[in-house]
Amino acid sequence: MAKQKPNVKKVVLAYSGGLDTSVIVPWLRNNYGDCEVICFTADLGQEEELDGLEEKATQSGASKLYIRDLREEFLRDFVFPTMQAGAVYEREYLLGTSFARPLIAKHLVEIAEAEGADAIAHGCTGKGNDQVRFELTVMALNPKLQVIAPWREWDIRSREDALAYAAEFNVPVAQTERDIYSRDRNIFHLSHEGGLLENPWNEPEPTMFKLSVSPEEAPDEPAYITIGFEQGVPVSIDGERLGPVELFVRLNKLAGEHGVGRIDIVENRLVGMKSRGVYETPAGTVIRRAHQALESICLDKYTMHFKDTIAVKYAELVYNGLWYTKLREAMDAFVQVTQQNVTGEVRLKLYKGNIIVAGRRSPYSLYREDYASFGEEDVYNQQDAEGFIHLFGLPLKVEALLAIEGGGKSRYRAPDYSKFKRD
Repeated sequence: MAKQKPNVKKVVLAYSGGLDTSVIVPWLRNNYGDCEVICFTADLGQEEELDGLEEKATQSGASKLYIRDLREEFLRDFVFPTMQAGAVYEREYLLGTSFARPLIAKHLVEIAEAEGADAIAHGCTGKGNDQVRFELTVMALNPKLQVIAPWREWDIRSREDALAYAAEFNVPVAQTERDIYSRDRNIFHLSHEGGLLENPWNEPEPTMFKLSVSPEEAPDEPAYITIGFEQGVPVSIDGERLGPVELFVRLNKLAGEHGVGRIDIVENRLVGMKSRGVYETPAGTVIRRAHQALESICLDKYTMHFKDTIAVKYAELVYNGLWYTKLREAMDAFVQVTQQNVTGEVRLKLYKGNIIVAGRRSPYSLYREDYASFGEEDVYNQQDAEGFIHLFGLPLKVEALLAIEGGGKSRYRAPDYSKFKRD
């Protein structure tokens, strides 16, 4: 027996104008009682053509289209806090798609409330992480809204099926050659999945990359650049103060020209499977390295070490779509305290895919040249180190003495790895 569909009069759809979301418009009307469909497109710097999108949406059967430029909000409220936290998922992924989805879903909810809609809809598949990120955000912001995920319901299983459906219901679809890769782009990054990348032994094709040149093709001369920060937020390039959007646009171009920001990883998706992704994050990679360098002179030892421990949890929450949670807000509060003195400049050298720190300075620097010097005795008496070492190593000494007095020897010897060898 077919599952009874809930009564929906009006739905707001996350709309890109691509084949899938174009087909979703008539599919919603055909399967949910001829409901009104309102489309929403978020401009996150994907640089896709937005002109003509409203006409395309209405021709597909939508009653209207909202387009919102969210680039600055995206950088200010999602990218910068995550980078201040030092959050990186599974050692390398800078979370470019992960923190974009809660922002899009937030605006879906806002529009749904303003329009008096019953539901929101998205075009995420049932295998990926994005469905979770969208729907958890809706649950957190307005759990009364229904969520419709066509990919978990419909019979469309291929591009050919989608094209046939579009033709049947007069949906305007551009007949372009299909890209073998699944991509997600915003002002922060560009991701590539599928195609040849599904075999983790295959090297990415040079023609796949869009935001960066290969290190081999990068200039032979390095580029020096100075990034200025205020309380952990990048605010200037080479002394010129810039807004978040302009800063990222410029830095993406420069870093991409020098082959910076490529990573190739196999990540663990939230739904349980492993997935290979290749990411281009030129500006984000540069800012992360500069921020680390500035923190190295502005944060005390204990704060930095503890901050590194929560960065892993912060990244996990963001990746898993748990942006709107008390725990993330609580960690944010801690991070913002740590960033109060992370103000200064970092000079970097970009060279053939590498980011080399060439200098860092801050009015709040905890680095003291006289303390670090090997020759100055007024601020650091080297003889004091002997007593410190005796106290610091006391537990080790006591344990070893007890073992020796018991007729044995210290248990810290070269380990025997032979027992781990296979037969």
